[in-house]
This record gives sequence, C-alpha cells and structure tokens, in this order.
Amino acid sequence: MSEGARLKREPMSKVDTAWLRMERPTNRMMITGVLMFAGPLDPAKIKALLGERFLAFRRFRQRAVIGANGAYWELDNDFDLDWHVRVAALPGAADKAELEAFVSNLASTALDSSRPLWQFHIIEDYTSPEGSGGVLVARIHHCYADGLALVQVLLSLTDTAPQPEAHAELAKTWLKRDRGSVLERLLEPMQGSLHKVFAVGEKTWAKVAQMMADPAVAAEFAYEGSEITRELAIAVTLSDDPVTALKGKLGVAKRVAWAEPLPLDEVKTLGKALGCTVNDVLLACAAGAIRGYLRDLGEDVDGLTIRATVPVNLRPLEHAKKLGNHFGLVFLDLPIGEPNPLRRLERVAACMRDLKGRRQAVVAFGLLAALGMAPAALQQPALELFSRKATAVATNVPGPQQPLFMAGVEVRELMFWVPQTGSIGLGLSIISYNGRVHFGVVGDSKRVRDPDAIVQRFAGEFEKLLLIALMEDWSEEIGAGDAAATLGRYA
Repeated sequence: MSEGARLKREPMSKVDTAWLRMERPTNRMMITGVLMFAGPLDPAKIKALLGERFLAFRRFRQRAVIGANGAYWELDNDFDLDWHVRVAALPGAADKAELEAFVSNLASTALDSSRPLWQFHIIEDYTSPEGSGGVLVARIHHCYADGLALVQVLLSLTDTAPQPEAHAELAKTWLKRDRGSVLERLLEPMQGSLHKVFAVGEKTWAKVAQMMADPAVAAEFAYEGSEITRELAIAVTLSDDPVTALKGKLGVAKRVAWAEPLPLDEVKTLGKALGCTVNDVLLACAAGAIRGYLRDLGEDVDGLTIRATVPVNLRPLEHAKKLGNHFGLVFLDLPIGEPNPLRRLERVAACMRDLKGRRQAVVAFGLLAALGMAPAALQQPALELFSRKATAVATNVPGPQQPLFMAGVEVRELMFWVPQTGSIGLGLSIISYNGRVHFGVVGDSKRVRDPDAIVQRFAGEFEKLLLIALMEDWSEEIGAGDAAATLGRYA
C-alpha cells in the first residue's frame, strides 16, 4: 500500500466496527431522522447548508471499509454531494400516510457501501394537519455515531432564529470545551476491571462463549465474579423474552408511524404528581400501547413482561461532536401484562431506579468493543443470544425546548429511529422538542403489520394516567387501587 493511501485511511474504533458488522438485510443499521417544516424548503439552500455544516465533520466524506485486518475509514476521492442529497415528491395526497410509506421504504433500503454511508432526501410537497411544508429525511449508518450524537449533528444544521447569524447561540451551548477523552472519563470510576474488558478482546468473547455453552458457568460468575463479570453473567443468563406476535422471523421491509405530539408540560406535571420521571411516564405509556395492540390481535398478554433494550449515553454532550458510538444498553422491563396503568408505571419506574444503580450499560459498551474484535464465527451467535432477551429497542432523546430554523424555515416536528439488532423487530422512539413530546414506532413488516395501531394508543394511555391524577387527592399518595377505582368509574 502506498504512503498516500495509508494517510487517507484511519482505523475504525472497535465499537463502531461492531455496528458496521451488524448490518443485515433484515435489520439495516441506519439511524433515520425526519424533520418536518412550517414552510417549503429550497433544495439549493439545504444543499449549501449541508456542504457548509454537515461536511464540516470530516468523517462524512469518508467511506466505511471492512478489510482483512479490521475496519477503517477511507476518504472518498469521488465524493459527490448531489448523490447524497436527493429531491423527492410524495405521490397522491402527499399526506402523513404517504410520508410514512416513503420513510418506511427508505428504512428498508440499504445505503451504498461504495460511498459514505449517509443520504438526505428533501421533500417539497408534504401536507400535514398543521399545513403544508417541506420535509428533510436523513439516513446515517450507525457506525458513524450513536443516536444522541447524530441528533446533535442534525441540530447543528439549525439556527435559533430565521437568520443564520443566530446559529452561534446553539453552537455555544452544544460545542462546549472538552473535558478529557470519553473513554478516560468512562473508565475513571472503575479502572481495574473494565480496562480488562477492552484489553482482552477475543478472550472476553471466549468467556462469553463459555457462558453460552454452559449456563452453570454463567450462574457461578453471577455470584462469585467481580462487579463487571457479574453483570456480564447476569446478561447471559437472562431468560429469553416471551413469545408474542412481536417476536419471530424477520423480513426485509420496515414500517414506520408516529403519533400526534403531547404537551411536554403536562407530562412533567403528571410525572411530578405521580412521583416518577418524564421518561418513566412515557415508557409506561408505550407499554400500555403495546398491550392494547397485542390484545386486539387476540393475544393473551395478562401477566406477561417483555424487555426493551434502552441506550444509555456514556459521554457528556460536548463529546457528541466527536461522533463515534459511546453508549451502553440496559434491559428494561415493560409490564404489558399489567392491566392497571398506574401499577404499570410504578413497575417501569422501579425497574429504571434499579438499573441506575448498576453497571449494566458500561458492560454492554465493553461487550460492543469486544464484539468488534471477536472472530466472525462468534459474532452472529452472540448477537442472537442477546437479541432473544428483548422484544424492542426503546430510545428517548431530550431535544431543544425552543423553535429551531433551517435555511430560514421553522422546524415544526422531529422524529427519529435507531436500528434494531439481530432478531429484534420493534423500535420505540421518543423525542421532545419545543414543548411537545413526539412518539414513533418502526417495526418489521412481518412482526408489526400496522405500527399506526400502536402509536394511536399512546395518547390514550397518557390520558388514562392524567385522569387518575386529576381525580385523586394530591395531598395523599395515589395508589394502584385508587387508580383502578377511578378508571372503573370514569373511563
């Protein structure tokens, strides 16, 4: 290899390599974002903006390449911005249903691996209930960065006022001074054991393989190992998620849908009244929506609990501009078998509190790094092992609580989806923006034939909790029994 070619290549981190290798026809490893605007978009202005701000990140001019000795980044000498930024038109009524179908098709279609793995689509003719306007759909491969970082990248394309000069205000709050490397800060509280997870690479996966082959070995580690090894063993020994219509063989087509947004202030007030977080409320509503969806399919879900893997950010926000993947995963219980919405909320909140006191997310980060170095023969079994333990991926991103503008046009709504892994076929996405909460679903077409039937239940689940809070005495603790009585009388 020539010296010039070597200089154009950069080694890819092991975690980013893991996400690149996870690409499957049944699960495209793309993060998909949708920005809906209050007016039409000028394609020339959007393209110029992307050239100035998006391509300021050098990584987006680089291709992701898997070589014999690992993956690396390589500068695309034939880079063509026109290929990466496309103009499209919706058919028919150009309404929400047509936009959802358009985004669903994109979420099912692979990016061109011979080019940098990202693409933007400008839609000029979208008609929403709030009026007509433009739409920008972004698709970026997960190997470039995690969901939080890529949402921040998209936000860096916006301004806090119609005039671009106001961009400095947003940039100042996002691009803060660095405070040490992400990995150093992550490892600082646990220098000993987690360093070993990164250092041993294939040996780590050999231990996972041993645990996979003999559950007794995993059980022994769960009780006798270090904190990090215990968390690893607990993850391996988790039971498979129960079989529902959401679990099974996946297809290649994905379908997306999103709900009308909820007022963020109401969600905050409700969480405070019920003694839990905004995140707890929203995930409990999602669990209730899934419960209703499965019951309408004729499934007996009473008593069932399914799990969702929840990404946990492991870096300060200012590091997002460095791109890359710096997050862990935790397994969250979604008690879809609980008919009482308040009890369902209590169980979600209790699970979240338990997870906050553990190292599960950090262990998952270490496992992803090890997966990037693991022998190819072990990757698929390991990925499938952990995929069987969850039914969904649930992501919640807090966005800016002020109106944003892109190329002078106000952003009206935001939505995004992160990819699922292995045999997981359902993704739940929650993002707040400008005083409202947006909820969306992406589902494998074989497992979730009508994602709209899930998202349309989201507001109803929130209204049940709101009714409970409004009808009860706030001076006393509100219990699940009170909730059941209130719903029985008024719902």
